[in-house]
Amino acid sequence: MPTTIAKLDVSPAKSTAEPRRSRTSGIDRALQILDYLQKAERPATAYEIARDIGAPLSTIYVIVDDLVEKELLDRQDGGLLWLGPRLYHYGLTYARTLDLLNVAVQEMHELAQSSGETIQICGRDGDHMVVLAMEEGKDHFQVTSRVGTRSPLNWTASGRMLIGHLPEAERREIFARSATTSPTGRAETDKNVLARTAAAALEQGLSIQAGESDFSVACIAAPVCDTQGACRATISIVVPDVKLKQKDPDLIALVKTSARRIEARLGWHGRG
Repeated sequence: MPTTIAKLDVSPAKSTAEPRRSRTSGIDRALQILDYLQKAERPATAYEIARDIGAPLSTIYVIVDDLVEKELLDRQDGGLLWLGPRLYHYGLTYARTLDLLNVAVQEMHELAQSSGETIQICGRDGDHMVVLAMEEGKDHFQVTSRVGTRSPLNWTASGRMLIGHLPEAERREIFARSATTSPTGRAETDKNVLARTAAAALEQGLSIQAGESDFSVACIAAPVCDTQGACRATISIVVPDVKLKQKDPDLIALVKTSARRIEARLGWHGRG
């Protein structure tokens, strides 16, 4: 009788184990929700949030209920969700610990008095400029950008200066991914032009834009730089564009002086 020889299978064994799926922690989901609302700048439903951040709706419902209970979210009419009052209190406490913002706000009040115009303190939030503080002028000129408003860096005089100290390649990379067309269609979007003008504005200690983000609105901004020459914030005067060339008072001189005073009060090296 012929002998049957069994063949030994030496091929790699196939794993029957399920591939491990990455899991998003509860705190990460909570941050995604808060980040979404901050960027949207409007209340949203749990469904909208879940859809746009790519999370299971059931998971978002559970986390939302917990955040609402802890006053980190506020549930409004129709089930709309918005940032809760507890976040405001955290923000106030955090703001009090920031020497830069405290000093800048003091100077903002003084500049508002001396110029009679609307003053803003702005900083950088990733690929955006954010209004950190604001005081309205005597004539109550209407400005659409309020405290907390975030705008693409290429739309504003302050936004460009805030990255003017970075290496040229990094400036181009930032503008390449973030520059967008402004509501007026007048904001520059070419990454190379923006990279050059950002550095030039910081070097000059002054950036002016008129009608780039809002029709008939002009902004005169000066940088606040630390001891390393990095632009940490800007102080700016927001006026109707017809006031750009006025000399009494001289708005350009006032805003540049205010920026230097902030640097001096913080012990940073002032620039000429």
